[in-house]
Order: sequence, then C-alpha cells, then structure tokens
Amino acid sequence: MHGKPAICVYCGSSPGSDPVYMAAAGALGRAIAGRGARLIYGAGENGLMGATAHAALDAGGEVIGVVPDALAGMEGRTDVNTTLIRTETMHERKKVMFANADAFVVLPGGAGTLDEAIETLTWRQLGLHARPLVFVDTGGYWSRLLDLFAHMTETGFMRGNFNDFYTVAKTPEEAVAIALEGL
Repeated sequence: MHGKPAICVYCGSSPGSDPVYMAAAGALGRAIAGRGARLIYGAGENGLMGATAHAALDAGGEVIGVVPDALAGMEGRTDVNTTLIRTETMHERKKVMFANADAFVVLPGGAGTLDEAIETLTWRQLGLHARPLVFVDTGGYWSRLLDLFAHMTETGFMRGNFNDFYTVAKTPEEAVAIALEGL
C-alpha cells in the first residue's frame, strides 16, 4: 500500500468506563482523515476501534481493517472498512498492520492494545524500525505504564534512551501531528 501516509491505531474493542475515551477515539479518526492519512486498525466495529473507524470514514478518510479469520465474525465488517484484509492468525494481523504503517498511535485499551504497543516499542528498541509511536494519554490513562517504564529504566532493565522511542500526546490531534511529522 502506497500513497498517503498510514497511521496504525492500537486501541480497545470496548468503550471503556469513561466517555472521554470514546470521544478521543472519534477525534482521532477525524484528525487522521483531516490530515489526509489512512487509518490502519484491527477492523473492529465496537468500542474505540469502531469509533475511530466510523469517525475517519465520516470525515472522508480511508480505513484499512485487518482481521484474523478467527475474529472475522466479531470484527471485520466491510461497512466500517474501505479495505478489509483477512489474515490466518493474530500474529499475521500484527505483522500486516505493522508492515503497512508509517506511524503508530495508541489509545486506551486492554491486553491486546498493550501487546501491540509493547511489541512495536521493543522492535524500535532493537533497531528494527524508526517509526514514531505516540501514546494518547486521555484522562491520564497511560500514566501508570509510563511510571512503569521509568521504574524499569531506574532499576536497570531498560536503557536510559527508551523514552526516545515513544512520545506522549495529550490530545488525539496532537498525536496525529506528531505521528505525521517528518513523513
């Protein structure tokens, strides 16, 4: 996939307990489309995934959903994706999302969101890519993870430059601006 820059969004398939999360997802989708970028995400219809995709589509954006066959019935409806890519496994899903992204933005989410973000950061730390990854710290959602990163660095389990591998944004619009900077 070539042409417009692509931002991969990692986020929850649930709405979360605070309406501010869904509002941020909608704002992120609109900001991605508004900047002429493509959205790549896990193809979900529900929660933050669905809100991001619907907002991007409603704003005239291009949405690329990537769904493993095992989740195709729960996620991956073509009416919320401009393009739907089916994969055999979750690992292949992450590989396709990663390979087609120019940057990554992380909204609140659960274990799957955390897995995707940490894997992308690990690959950055290993020098396998140099693409931006931005956490949208909506309502301070990621503050405990950021504290854990600091603790891991202080205790010698991560290099001091680990913080250079990600950025924290307060708003979805700021996250998109950071993600697209230099592309």
